[in-house]
Amino acid sequence: MTSLAPAFPSASVRIYAAFTVMAAAVLLVVVVLDFQLAAAQSFPSFVLDPGGFPVGRDFLNTWMGGRSAFSGGPADWFDFDVYMAALAKVTGIPGLAPMYWSYPPHLLFLIWPFGLLGFLPSYIAWCVAGLALYVWAAASCGVERKYWPFLAVAPAVTVNIFLGQNGFLTAALLIGGLANLDRRPILAGILFGFLTIKPQLGLLLPILLVLRGHWRVIGSAVVTTALLVAATAAWLGPEIWMEYWRKVAPQQHELLEVAGVMGWPIVASALINARLAGVPADLAWVVQGVASVSAVGAVVWTFWRKRDPVLSLALFVTATFLFSPWIMNYDMVVFGWIVALLRQRENETLADQILSLALWMLPILMFPFGFAKMPIAGLILPLFAARILWRLANDTSQPVSLATSPAST
Repeated sequence: MTSLAPAFPSASVRIYAAFTVMAAAVLLVVVVLDFQLAAAQSFPSFVLDPGGFPVGRDFLNTWMGGRSAFSGGPADWFDFDVYMAALAKVTGIPGLAPMYWSYPPHLLFLIWPFGLLGFLPSYIAWCVAGLALYVWAAASCGVERKYWPFLAVAPAVTVNIFLGQNGFLTAALLIGGLANLDRRPILAGILFGFLTIKPQLGLLLPILLVLRGHWRVIGSAVVTTALLVAATAAWLGPEIWMEYWRKVAPQQHELLEVAGVMGWPIVASALINARLAGVPADLAWVVQGVASVSAVGAVVWTFWRKRDPVLSLALFVTATFLFSPWIMNYDMVVFGWIVALLRQRENETLADQILSLALWMLPILMFPFGFAKMPIAGLILPLFAARILWRLANDTSQPVSLATSPAST
């Protein structure tokens, strides 16, 4: 047994290096294919990928939103038919795959600069700036330099670039807020206020903040959110919020029901994973209810008293994905930070590291497994949460803050 002791750390380093290289290769292939398609025509003409979406996919929504900041805002686009007509007019393509503009209006404060550029340069800037912001946030909040490549090529990064989504931005906001709860509570609250652009990522935050007594964070988040709402109403008119609540909520409910085989594989929730497995809709909602209640219970138990900070954050982020019925694989960028923090610890067993790597790979794995109607997120997320809870329950070490833990030095 003694002679085998040094083998595991060495093998672990090699395994993580191998996964990093493989993930980098996949990222490179996706970027090359994207821009080969883009080069097929000279922009501003729009090039479609095999799925019938423009190269950059959902970034078209961000680009359109940025442009709308200079022309009265996106209120009319909360109506699906109106938005599809606007897309056809801008792209010159009447047969685009269905797209929705269903973002909270104050997102415009963060995306308006991207409306100043043409589509392709704006898409490139979005990806480069977003990736840099995410890596900087994770590096500033505990990840050692040697794991920066592991962050930068995470499968969730590839998914975000391919889908043109905002996971880099929301991950940076969530990471910054969670890591600064004790050190910079006002900043944490401001970041959480901006995180309301993706409300499902903050649904469990009030429980954590109340249990840990972070009243300054709560106050800062409430004030920031109120100012963003008021500023948006002053800028684009108060009716934009009325239109948002009137039209977007029913639209999101419809998406839950009709997204089907093309949309469900990228949804990580218990509800949609149950639907993928063939569970009827009513029973799938029961499954989601059980997952949501369990997630709340896990967060309450974890933060009722001070525990290991990295394990607590890992539990909280995982519980967030279990709680919401509508949460995507591109939202999983934040897990790159969590897995990197766990990797830096000296007490990670082989089983822990295998499970962490499975979680790290999940955003990519969801595509093939989802199209095969195999709900892999419904397996890995609960397993990871259960393992973290077990470790928290059996942890006898003295809790320290994230700022002073070995993972952040």
